[in-house]
Amino acid sequence: MAAPPPAAMAVPKQITHRTTALLHKSSATLHYTFAHSPTSSNILLVFLNGLMSDSTTWLPVLSAIIRARPSEFPSMLAYDRYGQGATEDKDPQDIGKEKGHGHDCADAAEDLRRLLEEVAMEELGMRVERLRVVVVANSIGVAIARLYAQGYPIFGLLILDSIMANSKFDFWPDPDEEGFDQRSLPEDVTVEVLREQRKKFLAIFHPDNINKEGLSRRDLARLLPHSDSPMLGKEGDRPLVTVMGHGFEAFAEESQRTMGTPKGLSMKYSNPVWDRYNRGLARLTDADRSKGPVQATGCGHFIQRDDPMLVADETLELVDKIMAQPSTIW
Repeated sequence: MAAPPPAAMAVPKQITHRTTALLHKSSATLHYTFAHSPTSSNILLVFLNGLMSDSTTWLPVLSAIIRARPSEFPSMLAYDRYGQGATEDKDPQDIGKEKGHGHDCADAAEDLRRLLEEVAMEELGMRVERLRVVVVANSIGVAIARLYAQGYPIFGLLILDSIMANSKFDFWPDPDEEGFDQRSLPEDVTVEVLREQRKKFLAIFHPDNINKEGLSRRDLARLLPHSDSPMLGKEGDRPLVTVMGHGFEAFAEESQRTMGTPKGLSMKYSNPVWDRYNRGLARLTDADRSKGPVQATGCGHFIQRDDPMLVADETLELVDKIMAQPSTIW
């Protein structure tokens, strides 16, 4: 994709950076980015990033939305969870617990609720219950969004290359298993390369492994064992959901560049498994309220980084659909 013109790189003045301390974790400070809507709309866009990125990856998306709707963009919130990005403080909940496993995605979903309660009052002067929340999430942010939606209402969800929450990221055949047939491998893959890639991926992505943020994935498969359940919201009042996955070719190239993964492994194994997972995610809401899965051509795992205009367009499409619905929030 061509680089945006210089003028498009400047962050609009409506985007501001703030800090807060959540009431239930008052010893730690959270950094967040906020843009106030110029209208009285009660829609709030909430952006959730993954483990290997931070809230700055959303700035091009926020900027694109503001430029597309300068007089009517919705209020928008992005933030860095504890221990990532501009939030230097670690999660107070981790104190005295096993390193890297002091809090999980369910805890992060509750933190999100507390943050929304504070932001709703401090920034918008209303209770969170009056907001129509639309979540835009990438990677493990999707898992957090799904867990949040199990306890609290959302009106829309844009899924960007979700983490496969029930996976150990063991996509590929095990060459040491009985019955393994070397002839089944893609042409660019040897048994030695297969072993090396399996070892490398499990060392980084296995749920037991810890990360800088300290967000445990150990129980994620228990929290979200299926891609298509539990469904979001209540029967007759489910949110709009758009599912977008990475571009197959772009992801294969990205994996080759960053992990040394032969393209054949991604194309034969990883991409089909991820696509099946995305098809399940599209069933988290009623069929008439679901879109996708759509393949984000030219994008790797971080779709918001690779094509912020695409994400902005899909987000605004959700907003327009929600605006066209009668609001039950008073």
